[in-house]
Parts: sequence; C-alpha cells; structure tokens
Amino acid sequence: MPRQPEVTIRQIERGDEPAFVQAARRSRRLHGRWVTAPTDGPAFVRYLARFELPASVGFVVLAPGGELAGAVNLTNVVHGNFRSGYLGYFAFAGHERRGMMRSALLAVIRHAFGPLRLHRVEANIQPGNTASIALARACGLQREGFSPAYLKVGGRWRDHERWALVRPARS
Repeated sequence: MPRQPEVTIRQIERGDEPAFVQAARRSRRLHGRWVTAPTDGPAFVRYLARFELPASVGFVVLAPGGELAGAVNLTNVVHGNFRSGYLGYFAFAGHERRGMMRSALLAVIRHAFGPLRLHRVEANIQPGNTASIALARACGLQREGFSPAYLKVGGRWRDHERWALVRPARS
C-alpha cells in the first residue's frame, strides 16, 4: 500500500477565512454541483457558525506546506444510545486525488471513534460523485442504501447514497 501523505487536521478558525474563501473560489469547477463551499466573507461566517454548536465540529486539512487542502466536517453528533454523526468533506483544487483527503478523513474517523466515543459515522453522497464515493470506500465506509431527494444542494433536492462505518467491536 502506498504511503499516505502527511497532512494535518485542526479545527477551523475565524482566521482561516481569507485562505478558505480563496481556495473555495479557486475550486468552484472542482466542486461543481456536489458541494457549495463558502466563497465570500458572509458565507464563511455562516459556515463557521455551524461549528459553534456542540453537536458539530469542522476541520481544515493542511497540506505538508501548510496550504489549505480541504475540509472535513462531523455534524449532527448524537450521543446516548445512538452515538452517531454525519461526515461531510471536500478537497480544494490542486489537492484532489493525492491521498490527502483520505488521510484527513481517516484522522477524523479516528477522532469520532476515539475521543468522541461514537459508534457510527455516516456520509451521504450524490450517486454521480464517483470521487467522493471512492474516498468513502477507501476509508472503509460501506454503502447502506439510497435516499431519493435527500438533501437540497445548489437549490435542488438531490438523491444520495448512504455510506457508513460502524466502530469495530472491542474484544
């Protein structure tokens, strides 16, 4: 197995706005209809506000030189008997298909199953987003089902496949 690139993840901060917005603007074509990353200051502030809630955490992915390579979010975290959360992720242009997002997503999954003590993580992915499906599969998520008109993206209700990973049983 090829060695994974060294990446760093850390929680997103207000100071990330200039670099994040610039990277999102540069990535519009890459993101296409799959994701809407914040491309201006007010949109970034709204994006950041999502992670002020105790049930959500947002991470930025830093390439080896420190440049923003992408983002991974863990949202709608529920504890108690459910112990689950939803994954969202996207790379920035110039950093896609280089293994960095795989390393970052695996790190967030370890965080979810470790310190957060979750039992399950789930990602909902549009069926045509083959790169995102390949990433989910490479990180061990398995396809569980199909949800018609599941989520509004880009102003339209879009179908999604449901991919999930359950924490390995402890002996």
